[in-house]
Amino acid sequence: MHLYRTLFSYGEAEYIIDRSRFIARALPVASYEEAQDYVSQIKQEFKDATHNVPAIIVGNKQELKWASDDGEPGGTSGFPVMNMLADEGLTNLVVVITRYFGGIKLGTGGLVRAYTHTAKLAVAEAGICEVYEGVVIECRIDYSYLAKIQNKAKDGRFEIASSEYGEKVELKLICLAEDEDSLKSELLDLTAGTICMLSSEKTLMKKLV
Repeated sequence: MHLYRTLFSYGEAEYIIDRSRFIARALPVASYEEAQDYVSQIKQEFKDATHNVPAIIVGNKQELKWASDDGEPGGTSGFPVMNMLADEGLTNLVVVITRYFGGIKLGTGGLVRAYTHTAKLAVAEAGICEVYEGVVIECRIDYSYLAKIQNKAKDGRFEIASSEYGEKVELKLICLAEDEDSLKSELLDLTAGTICMLSSEKTLMKKLV
C-alpha cells in the first residue's frame, strides 16, 4: 500500500546570485524531532552564515508543517520553500538553506525565487520516491532451490535482501505487504513445499519516481 512521497536520500545543492551564496541541504526524516535536531546541527555547524532557513514537513498526510525565515523578511524564504515542498506532495523531510549575504539586496521576489530554486536543486539531487508498506520474509531453503528463487527475483516482485549460507540457505526477502501471501504461496511451489518460513515483519519500501 502506498503511504507517502518523500526524498530518496540526502541531497545538497548550491546557487549563487548577485554574490549571495545559497546552499540547500535536504534530508528524509522519520519524525519532527529528527528534523529539528538536523536544523540545530546545521545552525551550529554554519553559525557564521547570514541565515539558516529551515522548512519541515512531517506525517504521512503532511499533518505537521513548520518553517522559519530566520531573519529574512517575512514570507520570503522558509515559508515559500515549505509551500513548494507541500505542493510537490512531499513529506517526512527537512530542508535547510544556508545563505551567505553577498552585499546586494535581492528584494522580496528575488529572495523567494533564490530560496525556492536552491531547495528544488537539492530535492532533485536527493531524488523523489514513493514509500510503500512492505514485508521482510525470512526463510530457509535447500541449496538446490536457490537458483530458482534468484531467477524469480529478477521479475521485480520481490528482492533478496540478504543470504546466509550454512547447512541450508537462510534468505531475507522483501516484497510489498499486499504481495506477501501470494509470494509465500509461490515460494512453496518453487521449493516443492520444503521451504521453512521463519518470520515476517513489516518494513518500508522506497521506489524512485
